[in-house]
Formats: sequence, structure tokens, C-alpha cells
Amino acid sequence: EAEVWLLDMSTRMRRFMPDEAERLHFLRKVHREARRAELKPDLVIAVIHAESLFDRFALSSVGAQGVMQIMPFWKNEIGRPDDNLMDLATNLRYGCTILRYYLDMENGNLRRALARYNGSLGSHRYPDRVTDYWYRFWYVNE
Repeated sequence: EAEVWLLDMSTRMRRFMPDEAERLHFLRKVHREARRAELKPDLVIAVIHAESLFDRFALSSVGAQGVMQIMPFWKNEIGRPDDNLMDLATNLRYGCTILRYYLDMENGNLRRALARYNGSLGSHRYPDRVTDYWYRFWYVNE
């Protein structure tokens, strides 16, 4: 199942990440961390698409870091002060853990969880963008 997913996603992602070795490395890490947090890996890819356009060194104007745009305050909440949020595995672990936390908080309501993840609860713009990317580019019917 994971290998079929990997090949499918690799083909879809080629235009965003041309280097095959980098792309496969990235996808394996996404799959592992998403499954660890009991999330759909294709949903996590849609969040990454919206947050950073797959730039693992992305840094927002408010200080969010990496592919999943993690705010540094999370290191004190769920990690360690010396964690490197630009490290891909660390960033994915935080992002998936945070998204799972918000999904649980919102009793599975994805739109509200996504808005919380983005810090925009009450607005539909971010959840609409993520779900649009998810269904247009990444959705896998399991």
C-alpha cells in the first residue's frame, strides 16, 4: 500500500520537486509522520502545499518555519527548545502532531482544525485553499 502511494505521489509531485531522490525521501518522511499521527498522508501534502509550496527552508514574516510552517513556541509545548524546525523530519513530526491535536480538539471537523492550524479560526480562506489543493492535486481514495 505504501509503495503504491509513494509511486502515485511521486508522479504527481514531480513538477513541484523535480529531483527524484529528494522527492522520494520527502514522501517517505511525510508518509511515516502522517501515519504516526493517524492522518492521511495526502492531506498532509495538501497542508504543505498551502503552507510552503514544499520549500523546506520556508520562513514566514511571523517566524513560522519549514514545510509545515511551525511556530517556534511549539518547541516549548510539544518538543525541546533545541529542536531544529528546519529539519524535515522534525518539522513533519511537529506539523502532524499539531494537526492531529486540532482535529481531536474539533472532534474531527477538518475545516475548523485547519483554521486552527493556520491561526485563522473564523475564516474559511485557509481551509478552502487546503481542501482545494487536496482534492485537485493529492486526494487518494482509500
